[in-house]
Amino acid sequence: MSEESQNNRYEQQKLSAVKAAAAEFAEHGYHGASTKAIAARMGVQQGSLYYYFKSKEDALLAVCLFGIRDYASRMREIAANAQPFEAKLLATISSHLSSYRSTNEALKVYNAERLYLSAEKRANLKELGSMYRELLESIFDEAIRDAAIHDNVDCHFAAQTVIGMCNAWGELIVRDPELDIFELTQKCTNLLLRGFGK
Repeated sequence: MSEESQNNRYEQQKLSAVKAAAAEFAEHGYHGASTKAIAARMGVQQGSLYYYFKSKEDALLAVCLFGIRDYASRMREIAANAQPFEAKLLATISSHLSSYRSTNEALKVYNAERLYLSAEKRANLKELGSMYRELLESIFDEAIRDAAIHDNVDCHFAAQTVIGMCNAWGELIVRDPELDIFELTQKCTNLLLRGFGK
């Protein structure tokens, strides 16, 4: 077997381990989970799990990174795009909500369990989370400059509100695979753009 094939096989097995850990943490929480249970979900011996994670905390970090890394990367692309504000807001909400469907348990674990990581291990996660929020704030800043939204909008508050709304709906997306993300994205975007007024 070539070195490239071995690397690919390892990455596939590591992804399986991360998904098994995500399922275990999502169901039992960090303190209720164990490396033995994670290994059982993978169908391997507990000792084999240390090939992928040095500890339960390392497993939690890997799950959290898996949950946030891709959606943070997509936020960079959305913010850099030359689309108008409404299109960027729609893309942001669509990307955020879709992340719960593609990395559902991992993102749930990121939101609920990351504080159990040491401050050192949380540093990278905090950097990604802050980057996501700051990029979203920049979208609101740009919209104010373009006169696309009111000039008295608090960009930090607006970004936190969008994130909070998406995370709240994300919890339901994880629990209900029948939820239509496209419809949900449209409703959330319309509410933010149009409000509750007539």
